[in-house]
Amino acid sequence: MAVEQKVRELQHFINGSLVPGTSGKYSNVYNPCTGEVIAHVPLATREEVRDAIEKAKAAFPVWKKQSAGKRAEVVQRFRQLVTENIDELLEVICEESGKTKEDARGEITRGLESVDLAINVAHMTKGEYSVNVGGGINAFSAKYPLGVVAAISPFNFPVMVPLAQTSMAVAVGNSVILKPSEKVPISALYISNLWKEAGLPDGVWTVINGDKEAVDELLENKTVQAISFVGSTPVAEHIYQKGTSFNKRVVALGGGKNFMIVMPNADLEKTANAFLGAAYGAASQRCMAISGAITVGKETADRFVAILKEKVEKLKVGPYTDDTVDFGPVITQQSKDAIIQAINKAVDEGAQLVVDGRNPSISQVSKGFYLGPTLFDHVTPGMEIFEQEVFGPARIVVRVESLQEAIDLINDHELGNGVTIFTNNGAAARKFQEEIEVGMVGVNVPIPIPVGYHNFGGLKRSKFGDGVMFGPDQARFFTKVKTISERWIEEDEETSTTFAFPSNEDAK
Repeated sequence: MAVEQKVRELQHFINGSLVPGTSGKYSNVYNPCTGEVIAHVPLATREEVRDAIEKAKAAFPVWKKQSAGKRAEVVQRFRQLVTENIDELLEVICEESGKTKEDARGEITRGLESVDLAINVAHMTKGEYSVNVGGGINAFSAKYPLGVVAAISPFNFPVMVPLAQTSMAVAVGNSVILKPSEKVPISALYISNLWKEAGLPDGVWTVINGDKEAVDELLENKTVQAISFVGSTPVAEHIYQKGTSFNKRVVALGGGKNFMIVMPNADLEKTANAFLGAAYGAASQRCMAISGAITVGKETADRFVAILKEKVEKLKVGPYTDDTVDFGPVITQQSKDAIIQAINKAVDEGAQLVVDGRNPSISQVSKGFYLGPTLFDHVTPGMEIFEQEVFGPARIVVRVESLQEAIDLINDHELGNGVTIFTNNGAAARKFQEEIEVGMVGVNVPIPIPVGYHNFGGLKRSKFGDGVMFGPDQARFFTKVKTISERWIEEDEETSTTFAFPSNEDAK
């Protein structure tokens, strides 16, 4: 007889401790590989969020006054603890997100790049100093933490995105509140324990679980100084507009429709292999996933689709416990239904269905949220599957006659997160880099996601606000700058009153 798995009752992490929810409202957390409920996560009320914010505010002054070196030591210790517990963390990520262990390990590794950058906080927060700018006055700038800041993270990267959003915010001296996706809260609670073990003072790190009610309190509460968000474009725009209306700094990263241009001179076998991983990895639930190929020339398209069809049909979908699978399920049944609806719509609009992944064989024996890989050819602008981001394994091929036509199609699209070109022609690559209006650009790189010490962010409606995720601009986003003009008056110095606007000329 099968043993029924016990459903875990999750909590918030507030002021250094796990705290039960008091709202009486809960959301189910599923194992996408089995379709089973594995946990109940509490959904915080505004009052619970306000209480968490007040505790974070109380912890801020002490953490702010710690030296940059001391804060870096805590971040370094946190990094060490993540690596020491990586196998356990892998299991947590895989169970609640459904991604393969290989993919989860890659996520943690990329997340640690943001931690590594934050360890260099002393360098990242250095100011500028100018001697004798005029009249014996020295001028300098200094960076200070903002206070209480918040991060709202998505389900598709339960560890990497929260680390990218929060590591620098912690390191520069802020108190940080993380609101993880209610679909994957267990990973956030796990890393909370690591922060505490690393020596982070109570209250500096908070995890508050919740839905729109919790988010609205974070957006409206005057104590919260900045918001970092990653999610869909409609929600990102809402977060940005509402957050800035309450005078907060907001960076809100939205979705992407990321194309791979395939030139006639590209090695089509190697390009197809690159497309597979970039397009279908993690069940295509990545904002930087390749959404489709734009092939230049009929012969290129015919050959590339033929190669792709054979490879896509061999991809294997299944649970993370099977080391032979290429990708796992999508996150929920609702997501699966939405993806099938997008596939059906594409068929109705006349796209050519090359590979149909709506009914994978594993669905006959598992209640997990599985979809096989789907591939469309002859997709054209105006079709919904071209215009809209599909957060699941349904990918497209668009045929054009020239590189310029491909560039124009991409530039005309409202989203501008990532894009790449596969070519052996340097002139084509240079033209592509210069003319494309997309934030993250690759040349023969399937997923052009920057390393942790370069800025991450799209253009157009893929990003709202001037901040970033990853990179040195994180230190600027989570600090405020004071510029000080300083002069010491000699005891025997004569002074006089002047009503002219001060200038260097007057101060000679």
